[in-house]
Amino acid sequence: MASELKERYFTEIVPLLKERLGYSNPMQLPRLDKIVLSIGLGEAIQNPKALESAERDLVTISGQHPVITRARRSIATFKLREGMPIGLMVTLRGKRMYSFFNKMVSIVLPRFRDFRGVSTDSFDSRGNYSLGIREQLVFPEIDYDKVDKVRGLQLTIVTTASNNEEARCLLELMGMPFRRG
Repeated sequence: MASELKERYFTEIVPLLKERLGYSNPMQLPRLDKIVLSIGLGEAIQNPKALESAERDLVTISGQHPVITRARRSIATFKLREGMPIGLMVTLRGKRMYSFFNKMVSIVLPRFRDFRGVSTDSFDSRGNYSLGIREQLVFPEIDYDKVDKVRGLQLTIVTTASNNEEARCLLELMGMPFRRG
Protein backbone atom coordinates (compact mmCIF):
# COMPACT_ATOMS: atom_id res chain seq x y z
CA MET A 1 0.00 0.00 0.00
CA ALA A 2 2.79 2.44 0.92
CA SER A 3 4.89 1.53 -2.09
CA GLU A 4 1.84 2.03 -4.35
CA LEU A 5 1.52 5.66 -3.28
CA LYS A 6 5.27 6.25 -3.61
CA GLU A 7 5.26 4.59 -7.03
CA ARG A 8 2.26 6.68 -8.07
CA TYR A 9 4.12 9.79 -6.93
CA PHE A 10 7.00 9.10 -9.32
CA THR A 11 4.93 7.85 -12.28
CA GLU A 12 1.82 10.08 -12.23
CA ILE A 13 2.25 12.97 -9.79
CA VAL A 14 5.79 14.11 -10.75
CA PRO A 15 4.86 14.81 -14.41
CA LEU A 16 1.72 16.69 -13.33
CA LEU A 17 3.69 18.74 -10.79
CA LYS A 18 6.31 19.58 -13.44
CA GLU A 19 3.56 20.82 -15.72
CA ARG A 20 1.63 22.81 -13.08
CA LEU A 21 4.59 24.34 -11.26
CA GLY A 22 6.86 24.84 -14.28
CA TYR A 23 9.95 23.10 -12.89
CA SER A 24 12.20 21.10 -15.21
CA ASN A 25 14.34 19.41 -12.54
CA PRO A 26 12.47 16.71 -10.57
CA MET A 27 14.55 17.52 -7.47
CA GLN A 28 12.88 20.96 -7.30
CA LEU A 29 9.43 19.42 -7.01
CA PRO A 30 7.75 19.27 -3.59
CA ARG A 31 7.46 15.90 -1.86
CA LEU A 32 6.42 14.54 1.52
CA ASP A 33 9.20 14.81 4.10
CA LYS A 34 7.56 13.49 7.28
CA ILE A 35 4.27 13.23 9.16
CA VAL A 36 4.24 14.16 12.85
CA LEU A 37 1.46 12.91 15.17
CA SER A 38 1.20 14.49 18.61
CA ILE A 39 -1.12 14.32 21.58
CA GLY A 40 -1.12 17.01 24.27
CA LEU A 41 -1.95 15.62 27.70
CA GLY A 42 -2.52 18.36 30.25
CA GLU A 43 -4.34 15.74 32.32
CA ALA A 44 -1.04 13.83 32.77
CA ILE A 45 -0.15 16.24 35.60
CA GLN A 46 -2.86 14.75 37.86
CA ASN A 47 -3.25 11.35 36.17
CA PRO A 48 0.00 9.58 35.18
CA LYS A 49 -2.02 6.64 33.77
CA ALA A 50 -3.32 8.94 31.01
CA LEU A 51 0.16 8.94 29.49
CA GLU A 52 0.20 5.13 29.29
CA SER A 53 -3.19 4.81 27.60
CA ALA A 54 -2.45 7.63 25.15
CA GLU A 55 0.88 5.96 24.35
CA ARG A 56 -0.91 2.67 23.66
CA ASP A 57 -3.33 4.45 21.29
CA LEU A 58 -0.53 6.28 19.46
CA VAL A 59 1.45 3.05 19.02
CA THR A 60 -1.66 1.37 17.62
CA ILE A 61 -2.36 4.25 15.21
CA SER A 62 1.19 4.84 13.97
CA GLY A 63 2.90 1.47 14.39
CA GLN A 64 5.80 3.24 16.05
CA HIS A 65 6.77 3.98 19.67
CA PRO A 66 6.14 7.65 20.65
CA VAL A 67 8.51 10.06 22.38
CA ILE A 68 7.37 11.80 25.57
CA THR A 69 7.30 15.59 25.29
CA ARG A 70 8.09 17.52 28.45
CA ALA A 71 7.23 21.00 29.74
CA ARG A 72 9.84 23.60 28.80
CA ARG A 73 9.06 25.93 31.68
CA SER A 74 7.15 25.95 34.94
CA ILE A 75 3.67 27.51 35.13
CA ALA A 76 2.41 27.81 38.70
CA THR A 77 -1.27 28.39 37.81
CA PHE A 78 -1.39 25.03 36.00
CA LYS A 79 0.71 23.29 38.70
CA LEU A 80 3.22 22.50 35.97
CA ARG A 81 6.94 22.18 36.57
CA GLU A 82 9.70 22.21 34.03
CA GLY A 83 10.44 18.70 32.77
CA MET A 84 7.04 17.17 33.58
CA PRO A 85 5.61 14.88 30.86
CA ILE A 86 2.76 16.69 29.07
CA GLY A 87 2.41 14.92 25.73
CA LEU A 88 3.50 12.33 23.19
CA MET A 89 4.86 12.64 19.67
CA VAL A 90 5.65 10.29 16.76
CA THR A 91 7.52 11.18 13.57
CA LEU A 92 6.77 8.97 10.55
CA ARG A 93 9.11 8.81 7.57
CA GLY A 94 9.61 6.54 4.57
CA LYS A 95 7.29 3.54 4.13
CA ARG A 96 5.38 4.17 7.35
CA MET A 97 4.74 7.78 6.31
CA TYR A 98 3.35 6.81 2.89
CA SER A 99 1.31 3.99 4.43
CA PHE A 100 -0.14 6.31 7.09
CA PHE A 101 -0.93 9.04 4.53
CA ASN A 102 -2.72 6.55 2.30
CA LYS A 103 -4.73 5.17 5.26
CA MET A 104 -5.60 8.67 6.44
CA VAL A 105 -6.85 9.85 3.04
CA SER A 106 -8.74 6.72 2.03
CA ILE A 107 -10.08 5.39 5.35
CA VAL A 108 -9.82 7.82 8.28
CA LEU A 109 -10.99 11.15 6.80
CA PRO A 110 -14.12 9.70 5.13
CA ARG A 111 -15.17 8.27 8.54
CA PHE A 112 -15.82 11.76 9.93
CA ARG A 113 -19.49 12.61 10.28
CA ASP A 114 -20.73 15.03 7.56
CA PHE A 115 -17.27 15.08 5.96
CA ARG A 116 -17.03 17.57 3.11
CA GLY A 117 -13.26 17.84 2.88
CA VAL A 118 -10.46 19.35 4.95
CA SER A 119 -9.85 23.08 5.21
CA THR A 120 -7.28 24.81 3.01
CA ASP A 121 -6.59 27.39 5.74
CA SER A 122 -4.36 25.08 7.78
CA PHE A 123 -1.13 25.63 5.86
CA ASP A 124 1.70 27.51 7.51
CA SER A 125 3.67 29.84 5.26
CA ARG A 126 6.38 27.19 4.64
CA GLY A 127 4.24 24.58 2.87
CA ASN A 128 3.36 22.37 5.85
CA TYR A 129 -0.20 21.27 6.59
CA SER A 130 -1.70 20.75 10.07
CA LEU A 131 -4.89 18.91 10.88
CA GLY A 132 -6.59 18.37 14.22
CA ILE A 133 -8.48 15.13 14.79
CA ARG A 134 -10.99 15.35 17.64
CA GLU A 135 -11.12 11.68 18.58
CA GLN A 136 -8.82 8.73 18.08
CA LEU A 137 -11.83 6.47 17.45
CA VAL A 138 -11.90 7.33 13.71
CA PHE A 139 -8.82 5.13 13.23
CA PRO A 140 -9.90 1.57 12.39
CA GLU A 141 -7.15 -0.01 14.57
CA ILE A 142 -8.53 1.49 17.79
CA ASP A 143 -10.81 -0.86 19.72
CA TYR A 144 -13.66 1.17 21.21
CA ASP A 145 -13.94 -1.07 24.27
CA LYS A 146 -10.29 -0.54 25.27
CA VAL A 147 -10.43 3.27 25.13
CA ASP A 148 -10.52 4.87 28.59
CA LYS A 149 -11.02 8.45 27.35
CA VAL A 150 -11.63 10.03 23.95
CA ARG A 151 -8.59 12.12 23.03
CA GLY A 152 -7.76 14.24 20.06
CA LEU A 153 -4.48 14.42 18.22
CA GLN A 154 -2.63 16.86 16.03
CA LEU A 155 -1.31 15.75 12.67
CA THR A 156 1.30 17.78 10.74
CA ILE A 157 2.29 16.89 7.19
CA VAL A 158 5.73 18.35 6.47
CA THR A 159 6.60 18.83 2.80
CA THR A 160 9.65 20.13 0.97
CA ALA A 161 7.47 22.75 -0.77
CA SER A 162 8.66 26.34 -0.52
CA ASN A 163 5.16 27.85 -0.28
CA ASN A 164 1.53 26.94 0.40
CA GLU A 165 0.45 26.79 -3.25
CA GLU A 166 3.06 24.14 -4.11
CA ALA A 167 2.19 22.12 -0.99
CA ARG A 168 -1.53 22.28 -1.73
CA CYS A 169 -0.92 21.16 -5.32
CA LEU A 170 1.18 18.21 -4.07
CA LEU A 171 -1.35 17.11 -1.43
CA GLU A 172 -4.27 17.48 -3.85
CA LEU A 173 -2.55 15.26 -6.41
CA MET A 174 -1.75 12.70 -3.70
CA GLY A 175 -5.46 12.44 -2.84
CA MET A 176 -6.02 14.86 0.05
CA PRO A 177 -9.73 15.80 -0.06
CA PHE A 178 -9.77 19.61 0.25
CA ARG A 179 -13.05 21.44 0.77
CA ARG A 180 -14.34 23.21 -2.33
CA GLY A 181 -15.43 26.82 -2.24
